[in-house]
Amino acid sequence: MAKFNLKILLLLSLGHLTTDIYQGALPSILPFLKDELSLSYTMTGFIMIMSNLTSSVLQPVFGYFSDRKEKPILLPLGVFGAGVGLSLLSLPSNYMAVLVLVTISGLGVASYHPEGYKTARFFAGDRLATTGMSFFAVGGNLGFAIGPVLAMFTVKYLGFSGLPVIMIPSLAVAGAILLLKNTLALPELPHHFKKDTAYRTPKGSYRSLSLIIAVVIMRSWTQMGLMAYIPFYYINYLKGDAIYAAKLVSVFLLGGAVGTLAGAPIADKWGHRRFLRVSMFIAALVFPLVLITTGSMLFVSLFVLGMILVSTFSVTVVMAQNLLPKNLGIASGLMVGFAIGTGGIGVTVLGVIADAFGVPFALRSITVLPVLGFLLSMVLQYPIRQEEE
Repeated sequence: MAKFNLKILLLLSLGHLTTDIYQGALPSILPFLKDELSLSYTMTGFIMIMSNLTSSVLQPVFGYFSDRKEKPILLPLGVFGAGVGLSLLSLPSNYMAVLVLVTISGLGVASYHPEGYKTARFFAGDRLATTGMSFFAVGGNLGFAIGPVLAMFTVKYLGFSGLPVIMIPSLAVAGAILLLKNTLALPELPHHFKKDTAYRTPKGSYRSLSLIIAVVIMRSWTQMGLMAYIPFYYINYLKGDAIYAAKLVSVFLLGGAVGTLAGAPIADKWGHRRFLRVSMFIAALVFPLVLITTGSMLFVSLFVLGMILVSTFSVTVVMAQNLLPKNLGIASGLMVGFAIGTGGIGVTVLGVIADAFGVPFALRSITVLPVLGFLLSMVLQYPIRQEEE
């Protein structure tokens, strides 16, 4: 494993930020797609399904091929595909073309993350959750926070037809990463790798990994549900200002970015499992404040909820990588891709609920998810190096 390399980690984080700008922007532009194509809430929810299937659920597949042989070319291609697919969504006049573009963007996201997380772990040295992985992860958190505001400002000042302008960051960053592709390439694994006891899969790993995935699904469903239904509530239901709704989402995601950096050293001090349990418990307590506060206190509530809820982002990735030390790409794909994507699919369930009972009820129904995540974390056993932490 290489020594801690801040420059490479920052470049990887910049690519992560850029890629996730487009993932974060999608929920905010759904109300405009809904109006342009006269879609139901269920149909707009299916757009999120396609996005999450391609960008997240398929990530373990990219992780599998990444583990078999290093593929640094996936990094610039991922940034490029994520930006082009999302930026062109204002052009189609039919629903199927929208799904195709969402798929292109999603595959770009899916190709970047496993290779990025595996490369980041290598260049983080032995400072995993505390420094290296949190640096890389926070890029994605910031990208999710920037995405809604970037999309809304573009739509407000250039119109929905001006959306292709936001393709520019993906082109610039993809070019920068492409120039340094060889520097980012990882060395071949040593011949004795599979026999090295330091890389053996700890006993009970798959059972523990399944429970961590389940907790992350609850965390993701909560996060994606708020990202999607805050715009629907304030734009479609209250007929309010789109920029205000985007600011609410961005403050929530900015809190997540702060929590990612702040949470990693606390998790290393307390223990990963304990930190996961505490964060889900506090998130369950804070969530109701989002539904009852207004004005500046609403922004505060969303920031705090985002900070607590997303604080375990890099921690759960490191937990999975520790459980599957010989399959870092698959572990990263399962955490950042499959688990988060499967939780995001729950947004479609919220769409069905919104069509049947209204947007406010769908928003309130999200409150049960952090509670379920906490209960799942309470039965989690987390073995490290053949024994429980």
